[in-house]
Parts: sequence; structure tokens; C-alpha cells
Amino acid sequence: MSTTTSAPVRGAAPGTPAPDRTQSGEGRIGLRANLRHIGALSRRNALQIKANPESIFEVVLMPIVFILLFVYVFGGAIAGKGNQDAYVNYLVPGMMAMMGLNIAMAVGTGVNEDFQKGVMDRFRSMPIARSSVLIAKIVVEIGRMLIATAILLGMGFLLGLDIKTSVLDLLAAVGLSVVFGASLMWIFILLGLTMKTAQAVQGVAMLVLMPLQFGSSIFSPPSSMPGWLQSFTDYNPLSNLADAARNLINGGPVAHSVWMTLGWTVLITVVTAPLAVAKFRRKT
Repeated sequence: MSTTTSAPVRGAAPGTPAPDRTQSGEGRIGLRANLRHIGALSRRNALQIKANPESIFEVVLMPIVFILLFVYVFGGAIAGKGNQDAYVNYLVPGMMAMMGLNIAMAVGTGVNEDFQKGVMDRFRSMPIARSSVLIAKIVVEIGRMLIATAILLGMGFLLGLDIKTSVLDLLAAVGLSVVFGASLMWIFILLGLTMKTAQAVQGVAMLVLMPLQFGSSIFSPPSSMPGWLQSFTDYNPLSNLADAARNLINGGPVAHSVWMTLGWTVLITVVTAPLAVAKFRRKT
């Protein structure tokens, strides 16, 4: 009887999975091995954040800056002078939808930078599923999204956020935002694999972010918008997510907005995830 052991690859980044000599091709990598690779790569990505703590600043500062800006600068104009407290209950659930969109953009730039730095060349020689590299990116970014959402809710409570339903409904709103945000990450991963530089990824991403964010019900009710823009907000998936989270927290009908959000989540994932994995295989 002989045993086979795996040794770390010399020069590989800390936390990268060691090659499994018993596996000779990606097509024969089992689920257990795939999950092990995802765990090791997720640890690598988390160690990168630990080594570069500045990358967590946007997660900590973004929700604080945005909620203070909109509540105290725009809240009076949108909700009426003296109604900032009521506006907090409108704004915070909408901003939960925005957190996922902004953090998803970082996934695309991160993937692009890994190619520029040659990190992906190390993965190319290893018998690991190509999808595990991308899924590990998403796992770590979901963690960052949860941190940003927790800070957003903490600031919301300090400014007067009132949960009018229950803690379970609040957790459902958070879960819905995370699931939808994870689907958006596939779009930006595909964008990161397609564009030549991280700056190009950011530039194109902003062209997508701005209309989706401000042409939605995140910051103000669509009833105050012109008719043509109201039609856009009706089909904007961020509006559906914001309305679902808002009704889960404040009370109200949730079935339509929740199912629309889940429908958009499935559609985006089914379309973009296979394209991103295929593009990644060709690129590596």
C-alpha cells in the first residue's frame, strides 16, 4: 500500500491550496476537494485584507459617510424639514441594497489586479477548479458586505432607526441584500476579466452604478420623479430590493418585491456566472 501526500507549491502565495497529486484534471475534481480549495483560497484572500488593512476602510467609512450625508444634507429636502428621523427608516433599508452594489465593484477590480500581478499564473499550474478561484473571491466579499451592513444598521440605530416588525424580518432583509449582492459580483467579475486595467473596470462600473442607484427608490420615493423615470425605477432591480427590505423592516406587503428580487438574483447568476467562469478558463 502506498500513500500520496501533497506539498505546498514553492513560491505560492500563503493560503493557496496545495496541488492534489491524485487529481489529474479539473473535470475529475470532486465536490469535497472543490470545497477544500474554496476554503484555502478564501483564507488567502482574507490574509490579503489583513496584510493591507487600508482595503477595509471603504467598508467601514462608506456606510457612515453616506448615511450622514443623506440624512443631514438631503434628508430635510426629501422628507421635509424636521422629518429626518422618519427619513432614516426610509433610507437605511434602501442603502442596504446599495452596499452590495458598491462592494461588488471591488470584486471586479480585485480579479483584474490579480491577473496584472501574475497571481493567476500560479493558479494555472494547479489542479483546482477554475470556479473555486472566483467563488472564493465572492465568499470573502460577502463577509465585507456583512460588515458594511452591520455598520450601516448600527449608524441607523444611533440616528433613530426603528424596527417596526421583528428581528427575524430584519435578518431576512439582510439575507436578501446579501444574496442579491452576491449575484451582482458575477457581473463585475466578468467585467474585471474583460477589461484590460482596474481603472477601466472602475470607469465602466461607475457608468452602471450611477443610473441604478439614483434611478431607484433607494433615496427618494419614485412618485416625486418624472413619469419616464418612474417607469425605469419599476424595472430597476435595486428598487425591488430596496422596497423589499423597507417593507420587511417597516411593515407592508413584501411578496411582490421579494419574488422580483429573487427572480433578478437567479437571472443574473444563471446568465453571468457561466460566462465569467468560461472567460476565466480561457484567460488562464
